[in-house]
Amino acid sequence: MPGDGSSLTAPPRIARCAWPLDRLGEALSALAHKSKLANCAAEIANPDHRAFDPGEWIDWAAKQLGCEAEPLQTTLGDIDSDLEGAYPAILEAADSAFLALLDGDNKHVRLLSRAGECVRVRVTQLCDVIRDSAECGERAELETLLDQTHISSRHRCRTLQMLLSEQYRKKRFNRCWVLRLQPGARPSQSLTEVGAIRNGAVLIGAHALQYVLWLLSWAILGTLSFSGRMDRGWLVAWALLLACVVPCQVITTWYQGLFAIGVGAFLKRRLLHGALQLDPEEMRHWGIGSFLGQALEAEAVETLALSGGIAGLLAIVELVISAFVLGRFSLLLVIWSVLAVALGLWFLCSYQKWTDTRMGLTQDLVESMVGHRTRLAQLPRDQWHEHEDQQIQNYIGTSKNVDKAGAWLIAALPRGWLIIALACLAPSIISAHTGDSAIAVTLGGILLAYTAFRRLTGSFADVAAAIIAAKRIGPLFQAASRQKSLGDRIALNSRNESTQKLLDADRLCFRYRKQGNPALQSCSLTIHKGDRILLEGPSGGGKTTFASLLSGLRQPESGLLLLNGLDRHTVGERRWREHVAAAPQFHENHILTETLAFNLLMGRTWPPTIADMEQAESVCRELGLGNLLDTMPSGLLQMVGEGGWQLSHGEQSRVFIARALLQNADLVILDESFAALDPENLRLAMECALRRAKTLMVIAHP
Repeated sequence: MPGDGSSLTAPPRIARCAWPLDRLGEALSALAHKSKLANCAAEIANPDHRAFDPGEWIDWAAKQLGCEAEPLQTTLGDIDSDLEGAYPAILEAADSAFLALLDGDNKHVRLLSRAGECVRVRVTQLCDVIRDSAECGERAELETLLDQTHISSRHRCRTLQMLLSEQYRKKRFNRCWVLRLQPGARPSQSLTEVGAIRNGAVLIGAHALQYVLWLLSWAILGTLSFSGRMDRGWLVAWALLLACVVPCQVITTWYQGLFAIGVGAFLKRRLLHGALQLDPEEMRHWGIGSFLGQALEAEAVETLALSGGIAGLLAIVELVISAFVLGRFSLLLVIWSVLAVALGLWFLCSYQKWTDTRMGLTQDLVESMVGHRTRLAQLPRDQWHEHEDQQIQNYIGTSKNVDKAGAWLIAALPRGWLIIALACLAPSIISAHTGDSAIAVTLGGILLAYTAFRRLTGSFADVAAAIIAAKRIGPLFQAASRQKSLGDRIALNSRNESTQKLLDADRLCFRYRKQGNPALQSCSLTIHKGDRILLEGPSGGGKTTFASLLSGLRQPESGLLLLNGLDRHTVGERRWREHVAAAPQFHENHILTETLAFNLLMGRTWPPTIADMEQAESVCRELGLGNLLDTMPSGLLQMVGEGGWQLSHGEQSRVFIARALLQNADLVILDESFAALDPENLRLAMECALRRAKTLMVIAHP
């Protein structure tokens, strides 16, 4: 293809926006900077043509820029609707011809040209270009077929389009990559992307305007009431002010919902990404009960912070307005606000202790449920619930403290303000030295402050729960910002290296704790392509730890580990695990609550192709799982239950083996994977592993 990308068969407006392969780095950098997704000084060099995979390179380049590229999975029939909102994006419209989609709406999209201009084209035109590029191979055959049918030229064009549309309606199209901010980006960037900051500003402004209008209407009504006369003009003004309050309330409610949705989406995305960034040792240290508690607390942050937090924020706005209205009584409002803060801190401390006790109950309950059978079998019956009774007594005590603090804060504080403020205003009313309108405005300010205190103290419980929950999920929130090793571009071609040395480990050392004894010390091993290795040793000898270092699940404390002559930093964590696939021991491996096909092919691109499904079934039958597939009503699409409870121990072990083999990795490590198999199934599984794995390492006891 020429360097200017002009060979793309498309209308001139689209053709001049086509970026050739040797300028793809420029296109991606320009699009990311134009969309404000890239780091300020980040630039990406153009790719070379050696063993080039656009999706793989774009994913790597986007992360170098500080964003991520999400593949858009669609079909040629649904591409019109799926492209709506899929901006900004890089789209391969034809072979080695790329388009940079900046933004758009339901009917039009703006393309970034090679000269840096923004060109507006119709979405239908763009989709026609994509379909024409995909249909060019079949169009000639269909035209030849139509020539033999003697269809009139008047109907031939429409017939051809209908045949092409039907034939390609369900054809998969995955040559579009949508650019998004990384979940671990700065919170301000992520909140801006979802519109939370803009929606929050509009929300506060509309709410403040609403109460300004309400105070003005109160001032007019109070003046008319104290003067003892009814003026039609002032009544009309009062009615208009009240009418203007209604749209402000509508805007407040609408933008409060938008703000809540945006912040909720930000929290869910970041926490999920943070959970996926955790190391295996961190997950093992926290335990399943702690993770359940964090999941519950994450829900509390979203629901309680957004409901109580917004209410508290609006209450603060009301207090500020009240301070301007009250005049000389504003000092009393400041004193009462300081008292509210002190009571709030007392409530927060009590709530913290109560939450710690409650989460301890949750964690112990989950751990007890996991080990329920062991406790029933080995613990005396009269000791089953001693620990639970002690925890419940402690929980009741902390609950009483929270209720006491809440009573003072929620019930006494607002009523106390109303009583004291009215008592201070009474002399001015009795002496009649203060004007009627001033008294009316002051009374309105007192009532507004009373409403604000009620709203503020009512939201304290939600805000306190959100603050405490935020502390608990803090590790997940911070883990999202961890930077994984992306690797260097030279690693993209590492699979094609001609060297026969696949993996080289030299004097590896590893310890689980900094002050603990080393689990591995000075371990060396060289693995060549095509090797068949059996690693034997006693329990606790470090076989599994060594396998986790080779597969990239853990990093060595010292020593050198090379894959195809490249270290982990150069290859990148993701690509390392693509080259080295491991089936951990049974207690560290998992069957997910999904179909059997998903559990088999989760290490490959999802959704699977027909060839993927056929290969998965073939591997299962080679492993002796043919009878299982035949008895399942839905075959590979059968749900296998939570934790794979519908499968036996041996069937789960063979699913783990199949999952590792189906990743098509250069090296497959099977750690105690054959321990639960009978001799016949062991023979079948071993023959399948030897036949399917390019390079194989089996870990077993002597």
